[in-house]
Amino acid sequence: MDAVNLTNHFLIAMPSLADSNFSGTLTYICRHDENGAMGVVINRPMNMTLENLFSQINLSSTPSTALNQPVYFGGPVQTDRGFVLHSPVGHWRSTLQVNPQIGLTTSRDILEALAQGAEGDAPDNILISLGYAGWEPGQLEQELKQNSWLTVQADMDVVFKLPVEARFSAALGILGIDPTYLSDEAGHA
Repeated sequence: MDAVNLTNHFLIAMPSLADSNFSGTLTYICRHDENGAMGVVINRPMNMTLENLFSQINLSSTPSTALNQPVYFGGPVQTDRGFVLHSPVGHWRSTLQVNPQIGLTTSRDILEALAQGAEGDAPDNILISLGYAGWEPGQLEQELKQNSWLTVQADMDVVFKLPVEARFSAALGILGIDPTYLSDEAGHA
């Protein structure tokens, strides 16, 4: 079987996925290769805003509408660390370039630019999470065989433009699936 690469794809949790970290989630895959996979859950806002985050890490910020933006639970790995999914990629100290338009940055310099608001050189589109989702080599492929996930090419409008409550259904819509027809029973022909 050819190796599958789900970088820049959505993982849509199937109803049968019982893991509380991923039940009902939409995850954006930032890297998938022979070393495993990593991504960020994009539809699970935490009870924290960007303003709260800046306060916790001692960053002073200029008043801006972005300060009300939620911080997301990105996954169960390194939940004490911030991950910024953004477009455009830009030039930050620690960025994984997902594709020519999308980056995932873990360095403080991007947060400093966001805190400066209009005066900073922050990316136009951002989603900030604490933690990420990670899979060992072969683990995600095994979960796919178990019908835990649906996959589809990611759409950045779903990530950055849609309200959080619309993202899961929108990703299913890319596949032409109405969420009301999803069953938690796995079937095989």
